[in-house]
Amino acid sequence: MKIFYDVTLFGTPTMRLLNSSTVVAISGGLRLHIAFLLAGLAIRIPVYCACVLIIYSTYTLDRALDCKEDAINKTELCGADKKTGIIACIVSFLLGTFVLALDGIYFAPFFPFIVGYFYTHGVRIGSYTFKLKASAGVKNIIIGITWGGTIALIVSQWCSNVVTVGIIFLFFAMKIFVTSCVNDFKDVKGDMAAGIMTLPACLGENLTKKVLILILLGMHCIMVYSLLVGIIRNEWIILMCGLIITIAFLMVYSSSFENSPRFICRKLRELVISWESVLSLTLRACISS
Repeated sequence: MKIFYDVTLFGTPTMRLLNSSTVVAISGGLRLHIAFLLAGLAIRIPVYCACVLIIYSTYTLDRALDCKEDAINKTELCGADKKTGIIACIVSFLLGTFVLALDGIYFAPFFPFIVGYFYTHGVRIGSYTFKLKASAGVKNIIIGITWGGTIALIVSQWCSNVVTVGIIFLFFAMKIFVTSCVNDFKDVKGDMAAGIMTLPACLGENLTKKVLILILLGMHCIMVYSLLVGIIRNEWIILMCGLIITIAFLMVYSSSFENSPRFICRKLRELVISWESVLSLTLRACISS
């Protein structure tokens, strides 16, 4: 009975809530490592771990708070103990903030919450408030700015070249913009019900994929130029691997995959979006060895 209880515990809504942001957070930590490589900085594992904790706390808090779209998009979290999720968020945020503070990084941990506040409450100009949530594609832009900006802020602590930091911000802001749009393919119904106009909700799936491919190609042209003139380090393996994997994925993926009877189809989005950094870094290690 005790063994059965322990196994089923991990399938409860509360445990699913606590684990819902783990892969996203780890992927974010690996992106920070790639940013360090692009800037030519030394590996700093404690900083990467702190970044993972900050990302985990931000996303888990978002899922712990009641959102209209989550009632449709994330039904598996219904019934979860929200207080437990919030406590986990507070603990991970404080730990991540403390580790970053040891290296003199104070603003970066709070940046996602500041941007999130303006996204949720809008921007007030005089007596009029612009509701960012209702604007087409703004959710995706905000996500890109949030995490691209957080990565750039951390990198800037050790990289004094403003142009390099700016290119790193642009690269990750656009890259995360693309991945957030891909993740929204499966959430169109819930987002529209909540009045959140993501690109897939506005343009449809096929047109959105074409736009994302154009963005990826344009972004990587900028990165290749930056590499050639020495603004970033020669990490062409990571850049090209990420580009090829993502474009190939966009060309074959459909939101219908999410309900496919085939396991590989159901998990293809998660595999490519969340583990693309792992695949790129692994290929880099194999070629460099």
